[in-house]
Amino acid sequence: MSLSVPDFYRSLADRVATTLADKDLDHKILIQVGSATCEHAAGSQVVAEEFARHIRASGRKDIVVHRTGCTGRCSREPIVGIQVPDQIPVKYERVNRDLVHRIFTEHIQSQAPVVKHILDHTGEALPEREFMFCEGSRCKGPGAGLRERFQALLETRGIEPSRVRVAAASCFGACGLSEGVPAAFVLARPEKVLYQIATEEDLTALLESHILEGKVVERLKAKQEPIALEFLERYGDVAFFNRQSRIALRNAGVVDPESLEEYVGFDGFKALAEVLTRQSPDWVISELTKARLRGRGGGGFTTGAKWALARKQADTTRYIICNGDEGDPGAFMDRSMLESDPFNIVEGMIIGGHTIGAQKGFFYIRAEYPLAIKRIQLAIDICRQNGLLGTNIMGSGFDFDLEIRLGAGAFVCGEETALIRSIEGERGQPKVRPPYPTDRGLWGHPTVINNVETFANISAILRFSGDWYARIGTEKSGGTKVFALAGKVKHTGLVEVPLGTTLSRVVNEIGGGVSGGKALKAIQTGGPAGGFIPASMQDMEVDFEPLQKAGSIMGSGGMIVLSEDDCMVDIAKFYMAFSQEESCGKCTPCREGTTRILEILERITQGKGELEDLDKLHRLSRLCQRTSLCGLGRAAPNPVLSSLKHFREEFLAHIQDKHCPAKKCVALIRYEINAEKCIGCTICGRNCPVECISGARKEAHVINQDVCIKCGNCFDVCKFAAIDRV
Repeated sequence: MSLSVPDFYRSLADRVATTLADKDLDHKILIQVGSATCEHAAGSQVVAEEFARHIRASGRKDIVVHRTGCTGRCSREPIVGIQVPDQIPVKYERVNRDLVHRIFTEHIQSQAPVVKHILDHTGEALPEREFMFCEGSRCKGPGAGLRERFQALLETRGIEPSRVRVAAASCFGACGLSEGVPAAFVLARPEKVLYQIATEEDLTALLESHILEGKVVERLKAKQEPIALEFLERYGDVAFFNRQSRIALRNAGVVDPESLEEYVGFDGFKALAEVLTRQSPDWVISELTKARLRGRGGGGFTTGAKWALARKQADTTRYIICNGDEGDPGAFMDRSMLESDPFNIVEGMIIGGHTIGAQKGFFYIRAEYPLAIKRIQLAIDICRQNGLLGTNIMGSGFDFDLEIRLGAGAFVCGEETALIRSIEGERGQPKVRPPYPTDRGLWGHPTVINNVETFANISAILRFSGDWYARIGTEKSGGTKVFALAGKVKHTGLVEVPLGTTLSRVVNEIGGGVSGGKALKAIQTGGPAGGFIPASMQDMEVDFEPLQKAGSIMGSGGMIVLSEDDCMVDIAKFYMAFSQEESCGKCTPCREGTTRILEILERITQGKGELEDLDKLHRLSRLCQRTSLCGLGRAAPNPVLSSLKHFREEFLAHIQDKHCPAKKCVALIRYEINAEKCIGCTICGRNCPVECISGARKEAHVINQDVCIKCGNCFDVCKFAAIDRV
């Protein structure tokens, strides 16, 4: 006798609960080590093995090494978290073999954290407790005012920051829990209790009961936990993390990516069970529509509308595809989600397949992502073994399966029609639209294509409702967006924030501002097809329409920070070189247009440009935008047009003055030795690859400009600032 869907899920959840209870992780010391491509490259596998060796040598059975996905804090990896029962978790940065020994002997065995190596530590003593106040900018709740009053209350009672720390955090995603009552949500750590407070009396109750007596204030507990509670509990004391609002990345850095039990333990496949129990695709589409979920691959088309278009087709053979072909320079959001939370993406795919009436789904992942491929395949295999994929899923009668297809790394295959041709075994080139894939796609049948991040949000929306998700974003775009923050910024990594968050908040509050104390010059969004947003516009909200109006795009989520040391002409040339190289060559405007634009930019950076080149750049760029076949060609000129609009003076400096203000364009740079500063140490000559520097020891040297290749080695190695870059 087959189980009903609710019974099937209950049986799965009970089995998982038993397995997790047997592990008894809540009463053990957890050593959490990241396991993703970026973490492995930084040495996390060696670190995990070293901790395991220490555990074996100690003979202790209450210490466990726990593998998780990537937290997204790229510049500080490997990151190791130490979770001791009833204590606030501690995270260490850039851990190596030597630091493993100190962490194990001092922190784990002697209960003395190695403070110097704690992630983003400010030097303050580690508190016994922490209260994090939700201060999401979208809901405009009373969190900030209540936090200040609570801090004053603690000071009045003489409670030191070393005992209790009060912190501000971004949106918890608990908006739907307030039931219309003006209130603030407060997370108490390490007890992992979420309170809903509104009055001075509530603050006093927290002080008297929770802090002084160690008792949870039951009447103030929120009725339901927010979706990212576990993430906040583990990482909430770090500003880089607590200023984010994690939905798509909620399990990254929390669950073992290869453990079905851990995913189900955090309500994994609960949304799928609800969908299969209701047997109402219209309900799913309605929730996604209410959520205002727009495609996170860059197009921004409403997901609910796309799924509805495919579902209403007369052809009943339908397909659904997850686009994991992430080709933007500096973008790694999809890879991280595939590696860190594969079961969540699989669940979103199954829900999508059921909603549109598909029988088969495909993951299209570029072959350069071996770990992502391995973990998605493992998740597919495990789901098949547990009745979550294949025939009669969860006893519902629904048959659906998934398969991985590998991409060879062609950037154009991120475009949906080119991707479809690639899966079909054809050369990855775009096709004229319409017809759109929802009408006639893979092998001529209705097909839905969404990117990884879109699928990562599906289960969350269906668990907490479309209205909840919509409240987190803007009037036109619901929810959050994940960005790969890179470039000249102090804290690089993955950042997930509510749509409508300002660029300044992302760069300055989460990213820590421009590195090296330099001034912010521009922010480039949307990958090679995005535009440059000048520092004067950094208070602009991040959303599809504002970015487009500013001459950029959302894209898949790349965000590059540029400082005063960057040359906008040179950066525009870099992106155009990428687009020209990746053009499939099918249509003339893109194939020839990007080539001609690149040639003009190269002339300008070589000091050979003329004023009429600026008009040529503008005309060619507009022609590309209006007549190219696919989105790659239409968006490729964005970096050029936006730099011409906002940084025209730099183009004029290159053309009229033959001068690069940022001193980046090699052809416009001269390296000269200042005879008054040069002491004749010879270090510059010894490091010159073409031996163009001459002079006797202890005498001023000279650079032969006819031979100099302008590599800059002399400038870098001179210890007396005797080399001038002019």
